[in-house]
Amino acid sequence: MDQSSNGVSRRLFLQTAAGIGAAGGSAGTAAAQDGATHTVDMTDNLVFDPDSITIAPGDTVVWETVGTIGHSVTAYEDEIPEEADYFASGGFDVESEARSAYSAGDPESGDIPEGETYRHTFEVEGTYEYFCIPHESVGMLGTVEVTPGGATTETGGPAVPTVPDAAKSLLVTVTGAFVAVLSLTYVFLKYGGDYEMTDEDER
Repeated sequence: MDQSSNGVSRRLFLQTAAGIGAAGGSAGTAAAQDGATHTVDMTDNLVFDPDSITIAPGDTVVWETVGTIGHSVTAYEDEIPEEADYFASGGFDVESEARSAYSAGDPESGDIPEGETYRHTFEVEGTYEYFCIPHESVGMLGTVEVTPGGATTETGGPAVPTVPDAAKSLLVTVTGAFVAVLSLTYVFLKYGGDYEMTDEDER
C-alpha cells in the first residue's frame, strides 16, 4: 500500500491543531471577561444585607426582597460618581422623580415586593450611596464601592475570595494549550503519527 495514502498533510495537521487551540483560548477569554453578580437581600428588619459591598467594574448587583415588606433601591443623586448613570428601581433618571413617584405595592413606582428583584451593572469606578425610600428615616441605607479587583463583601458574612486578572489570563492560556495537546493527541492516535510532507508542502 502506498504510504502516502495513510499519511496526512503536515500543513493540514498543523492548521487543524492551531485552529482548535485558538478556538479554545478565545472561548476561555470571553468567559474570564464576564462580570460577576452579587446579591443584596432586603429584609423585614429594614436593612440591606450586606449594607456595604465592594465589587469590580462591570459587576452586577441584584437586590432581592426576601421578606414580606416592599422596598426600593434609590441612589442618592449627589453621592455617585459624576460619570456614572443614575439608578433607581422603577427606572427613574433622577432622585426627585423616584421619591415623588414611589407608592407602596406599586412596582412601577419603584416598589420591589416580596420575592422580586432589581439589578444594576456598575461600570464606573467610585462610591455609590443609595437608600430605600420608605425606610430611609430608620437607616435603611447602602453603599457600593466599585474598584479594580473588588468583589468582596464587607458585612453580612465572610469575604468572597477574588481571582486576580493575572490568574484568569493564566487559566485561559493553560486551557488553550490543553485543548491543543488534546487535538494533537487525537490526530496522532487516528493517523498513528504517520504523516509526511506532500509535494504541495515542499513548494
